[in-house]
Amino acid sequence: MSVDPRLIRILTADDHPLLRKGIETLVNVEPDMKLVAEASSGQEAIEQFRQHRPDVILMDLQMPGVNGVSATERILSEFPDARIVILTTYAGDAQVLRALKSGAKAYILKRQLHRELLETIRAVHVGRKHIPSDLAAELVDPARNDLTPREVDVLQLIAAGSANKQIADQLSIGEGSVKSHVANILSKLGANDRAHAVVIGLKRGIIELA
Repeated sequence: MSVDPRLIRILTADDHPLLRKGIETLVNVEPDMKLVAEASSGQEAIEQFRQHRPDVILMDLQMPGVNGVSATERILSEFPDARIVILTTYAGDAQVLRALKSGAKAYILKRQLHRELLETIRAVHVGRKHIPSDLAAELVDPARNDLTPREVDVLQLIAAGSANKQIADQLSIGEGSVKSHVANILSKLGANDRAHAVVIGLKRGIIELA
């Protein structure tokens, strides 16, 4: 069925059916919007975008298989003009920053959907960005406390259960270097111990469970 070309055509990607239903309810009562497709995974979002070419995509970050960050990057690599709004539970996490750096136009905290969704869709549709000022500052701040690539490697191996000596062997570095990296990781993440650092890393999307 064809959709009025004057409407903002929307694709929503989220693995929670109730959230998708809530978005559908919010969107479809608006005179200038229409939900044209849904996806429950990042891979499905890519396929649905190719099929429907929506004006705006609402992309959840935490989805099984291909996550929202990877789906965002793949869609934008194929369709650079795609307008993607990130949906997330946590403000300022590593995945949000990565998605925005990749070219997503906006992000909304899920708890603020009822208040911000429609305004954000309209803003993104006409080419504006919608990024809170505090997060925008993080995107350009060279002094941000990001983990280095090596520290991410170490944290990923900690999450896999590796001890310092095993990490040193796997990364071909000294055990003293590993201890230094671990200390930096705990400091940058504000973590109490290694297990706490893993929890923070997973929540922020810095690492993923294999």
